[in-house]
Amino acid sequence: MTDYPQLVLKEGRERSLIGGHPWLFSGAVSKIKGRPEPGEIVVATTKEGQPLALGFYNSQSDIAFRMLTRDVAATVDQGFWQRRLRDAADLRKRILASDTTAFRLINAEGDGMPGLVVDRYGDYLVMVISTAGVEKRREAVIAALGDECRPLGILERSDGPARRLEGLMDCTGWVWGEEAPEGISIRENGLAFEVDIRTGQKTGFFLDQRDNRSRIGGLSRGLSVLNCFSYTGAFSVYAARGGAKRVVSVDASEPANVAARHHLEINGFSVAAHPVLKDDVFQYLRKTEESYDLIILDPPAFAKNRKEVQHAARGYKDINLQAFRRLSPGGLLATFSCSNAIDEALFEKIVLGAARDAGKTVRLLKRLAASPDHPTSLAHSEGRYLKGLLVNALP
Repeated sequence: MTDYPQLVLKEGRERSLIGGHPWLFSGAVSKIKGRPEPGEIVVATTKEGQPLALGFYNSQSDIAFRMLTRDVAATVDQGFWQRRLRDAADLRKRILASDTTAFRLINAEGDGMPGLVVDRYGDYLVMVISTAGVEKRREAVIAALGDECRPLGILERSDGPARRLEGLMDCTGWVWGEEAPEGISIRENGLAFEVDIRTGQKTGFFLDQRDNRSRIGGLSRGLSVLNCFSYTGAFSVYAARGGAKRVVSVDASEPANVAARHHLEINGFSVAAHPVLKDDVFQYLRKTEESYDLIILDPPAFAKNRKEVQHAARGYKDINLQAFRRLSPGGLLATFSCSNAIDEALFEKIVLGAARDAGKTVRLLKRLAASPDHPTSLAHSEGRYLKGLLVNALP
């Protein structure tokens, strides 16, 4: 412990850390012993000096401390990262189907590596660094990924507002091995997809929706299905495999629609039977006269931060209201929010309000979340950004 600077907490502010939450905000800090630079490892202590945990410190961020380990005698070296990576990889081997070749390998705090996300697409990895702590150990992390995973190449896509909040500049490009081809072929639960990891949304594919896609596919037999914000059509492919009589996919991006048609075709489904439409979802729902037995709403994040919550809530209310109006009696709605700032309670309130305004009485069938290769600490609700509801409109 004496090798690390100390982050001394105000009285009572250690409770969240003891309870399992991996963050401490700057307001919880009483004083700092030493002169830690952003990204340096410190030991958090009680007011009386009792050591609690090791973690990354950053004076430039509202989140002053991100926990790495409760073992205050630990040495965070190359071996530390290799052990964490090995544990993460072993978990994925236990929980993923053998016919799935794309998955989240490291999920930041959920795998004890705050600020590091790594997704695997076949023989290639995509790495995202969002904290100063991991940034300082970039070479050690890359070496561990290369040694433990043996990929053909590692692409870094570290950009966006999270890095700027940590005082970091964007950093993208190939950092290990060879560059991947433009489209990487993957399999997910036996279905085929092609992923552009360079420019695709997130790291190329919405891996967090894997189990939800499978669930929706299992409910689709004989139904007319509308997939809103369909992107490259993964939900649509699952619904078609599940026996849907017709799947309509709607997205405003024509490149995404081209990919969606391709994914339907390479999995053996007719685009004529399952049309892909270029349109604004809000406008489409207002002008279509067609009703659907199953509607999927998986929009992009409407709120990037707390300041945007009110505006985002109106957007979620509107899109769910229009979807309820196009839902057949007894129909199913699978609706999602990936906005971190919209918590589960607020999202449920929004959906319930939309149902009431549409004159629908709905019952909750299941709360939906990210696939298990996106683990989070039970005490860290902020890590559960993806929330969803599967509801049934009473006839």
